[in-house]
Amino acid sequence: MEIPLFEQRIDIQKIQDVVTQMKTEIAKVVVGQEAMIEMMLAAILSNGHILLEGVPGVAKTLTAKLIAKTMDVEFSRIQFTPDLMPSDVMGTNVFNPKISDFEFRKGPVFSNIVLIDEINRAPAKTQSALFEVMEERRITIDRTTHELQLPFMVIATQNPIEHEGTYQLPEAQLDRFAFKLIVGYPSLTQEVEILHRHQYQFSMHNVLDKVNKVLDASLLDELKTLVSQISIEDKLLEYIAGMIQQTRNHGGLLLGASPRASITILNTSKALAALRGRDFVTPEDIIHVSAPALRHRLSLSAEKEMEGISTDDIVAEIIKEMEIPR
Repeated sequence: MEIPLFEQRIDIQKIQDVVTQMKTEIAKVVVGQEAMIEMMLAAILSNGHILLEGVPGVAKTLTAKLIAKTMDVEFSRIQFTPDLMPSDVMGTNVFNPKISDFEFRKGPVFSNIVLIDEINRAPAKTQSALFEVMEERRITIDRTTHELQLPFMVIATQNPIEHEGTYQLPEAQLDRFAFKLIVGYPSLTQEVEILHRHQYQFSMHNVLDKVNKVLDASLLDELKTLVSQISIEDKLLEYIAGMIQQTRNHGGLLLGASPRASITILNTSKALAALRGRDFVTPEDIIHVSAPALRHRLSLSAEKEMEGISTDDIVAEIIKEMEIPR
């Protein structure tokens, strides 16, 4: 008796082909950082914003620019500084003498991919201006609402070491980021390869010219639709909900995760499953995205901070204590 082959419900191969091309283009310039790039692509396919944290010089900004270069969409970059005002980001109404009336002049946030460098350098007033646009993809100025053209996502970077002239991001803003990704140093072998490339292959001023466009807005929208159709069993939905509940009841946390966090884990675990060639979510997908989806949403108690415990440690502890559904 011939056993029927397993047939996938959706075209996972189309997602994988596009993602493979994107990774190939990015790898022309960036050495290593495969795990970070995979998670960034998972966030993009699930319509999420990304916060990159790492010391200067580990290719945070470069990787964001390269991902934008592989996509045939509008890209803008904003350098956050302490004197930056909300109007510098969102835009403002300017009087036009030709028409004897005010007209709206769009700010750099009116783009498809917005790279915000050193996001923690702007004061709270400017940070709060991002709340509406990051959640609802629209901006209200002087009682007029301006819709943004989709797709829209924010990729923000911050330096965890330097604190002079920086501001702590509000919890409400952090909750709007799908992932907080920690960008580490390259290995010795990777560092040698970086030096080799810069010595013999290219210089920094033409590095972006090496990357080709892979997908446009319509194809990206099609891939997002495919990702949304990835199946997930009810017991895994209960597993996600149970994990989030544990963060709210954990003695080492002052602030647990919100329902937005559980939705993020659901959507990004679907995207990760697609990236790995499956049309269904496994517990491993959920576990893999849990730390980057939760680490910036949880607040440690003073005792845990003094003990040197991190939010990643708390998430790992919660996962270890929970029964994994099979």
